[in-house]
Amino acid sequence: MSEDAGAPDEAAGPHREAPASAPLRRVKIQTGFPQPELLDLPWSVPLAEWPDDVLVAYPRGISRHVVRFAQVGDRVLAAKETTARNAAREYDLLRRLRQLGTPGVVPVAVVTDRHTADGEELPAVLLTKHMDFSLPYRVLFSEHPDAVIADKLVDALALLLVQLHLAGFYWGDVSLSNTLFLRDAGRFAACLVDAETGEIHPQLTSGQRSYDLELARTNVAGELMDLLAGFEDESHDGPPLDPSMTTGEKSHYEPAAATSALPQIMSSSAPVPVDPFATSERIVETYEKLWEALTGEEEFPHEQKWRVAERVKHLNDLGFDVEEASLDTDDEGHVHLIPRVVEPGHHSRHLHNITGMNARENQARRILTDIAQFGRALYPGLPEDMTGSLWMQEVYSKIMSAVPDDLRAKREPAEIIHEVLEHRWFLSERLREDVPTSQAVEDYVESQLRARPDEQMML
Repeated sequence: MSEDAGAPDEAAGPHREAPASAPLRRVKIQTGFPQPELLDLPWSVPLAEWPDDVLVAYPRGISRHVVRFAQVGDRVLAAKETTARNAAREYDLLRRLRQLGTPGVVPVAVVTDRHTADGEELPAVLLTKHMDFSLPYRVLFSEHPDAVIADKLVDALALLLVQLHLAGFYWGDVSLSNTLFLRDAGRFAACLVDAETGEIHPQLTSGQRSYDLELARTNVAGELMDLLAGFEDESHDGPPLDPSMTTGEKSHYEPAAATSALPQIMSSSAPVPVDPFATSERIVETYEKLWEALTGEEEFPHEQKWRVAERVKHLNDLGFDVEEASLDTDDEGHVHLIPRVVEPGHHSRHLHNITGMNARENQARRILTDIAQFGRALYPGLPEDMTGSLWMQEVYSKIMSAVPDDLRAKREPAEIIHEVLEHRWFLSERLREDVPTSQAVEDYVESQLRARPDEQMML
C-alpha cells in the first residue's frame, strides 16, 4: 500500500499555491501496516539530523548505513537510509523470511521520494519494528570480554544460520553486527537484522552454504578482535567500573538442577579471555554438527527400525520437529533415513500447547523440565496438560505477581521464570535445604533483578 504525504487535498478547501521558497514536498510510503503516525516523521530531513524529540536512544550496532530509532505511536521503529532499490528488495526479503518462519526483524515500510526543503533528493528509508528485549552483541560485552558469552553468541548465530539455510536463504553478510540477540534461559537466541545482501532460493548449494559459513568465521573473528582492541584502549583511560553500578505455600517440590550461573550466587571468578580465532572456529564446528544432525542420511539394518524413533527423538532434543522424512530400503535390506523437512520450535510449541505460554526454545525446555518435576512431586499420574495448568496457577502466577510492575521491563516473563528457578536451585544448594519459591523470588528480585538495566527498551 502507498501513502502520499504533502499532496494537496482539494476536498479540504480552496487550493493554495505553495510559496516559491518552499516547494511542495511529497513522500511515498509502502507499508503493510497502515499507520498515520508515519506521515508525521520528518521525512524532508536527513536521518542523521532528525530531532531528539522523534528519536529513541537505543544502542546501535555497527552499520554501513545511517540508522536511527524513532517512536511512532506505541511502537519503536528502526529506520535505515539506503537506496530505493535496496530498501524495496530488503523489505520483500524480510517479509518472505517471516512467512517462512525464520527469526528476523519485522519489516514495516519503505519510504521513497524524499526531498529536503530545498528540493535535494534524500535516500530511501527502510523501517523495521524494534524487537523488545533484543540486544546488539556489543551491549553484552559492556563490562568485559568473556569467552563464555562469546561462545553462547556464536552458538546462537550458528543455529540461526542453519535455520536460514534450511529455508533456502543465502545471507551473504553473516556477522554478529547483522544479528540481534535475545536472552534464552541462560543462552541466547539470534535474530537476523540485515538482509540487504541476501537471496532466497528453493534450495542452497553446498557452495553457497560454505561461502556463508566462511564469511561467518572471518567476520566473527574480525568483530571480536575489534572488540578486544576497544577494551584495550579503554583500560588505559581509568579504573574499571564497579560491577554493582552496572548491572504462604501449601507444599514444595525440589527444583531441577540449574542450567546456567547467575551472578552474585556463584563465586566471583575472572572472565575467561576471548580468543577471536577459536571462537570463530566454533561457529563452523557448531554449524556443521547441527547441519549433519538435521539433514544427514542414516543407514542401518532393517532389524534396527528403532533407530527411526531414536533419530526423531534426537532432533526433538535439539529443538526440531520432523515434518517430512525419506525412509527407503535398498536391495541388501538396509534402511536409509533422511529428514527432508524439519521445523524448529519443538519445545516452544509443546509448552504453548499445555500452558498457553509463549517462550523461546531454551526457555521452554527449562520450564517443561520444571513442570515435569512439579507434576511428579505434587500430582503424580496427572495428565500433562492438567499439570501444566496447575503449574501456571501455583508457580508461574505466584512468581510474576511477586515481581513489581516497575521491574518487568528488565526481563521477559519466560526469562524471569527461568532465572527464578535457577536462583531457587542455587539458594537451595547454598543453604542445604529446600527453598520455597516465594522466598526465592523475593530474594531474586532484590539481589538480582532490581540492579539490572531495563532491556525491553535498552536506552
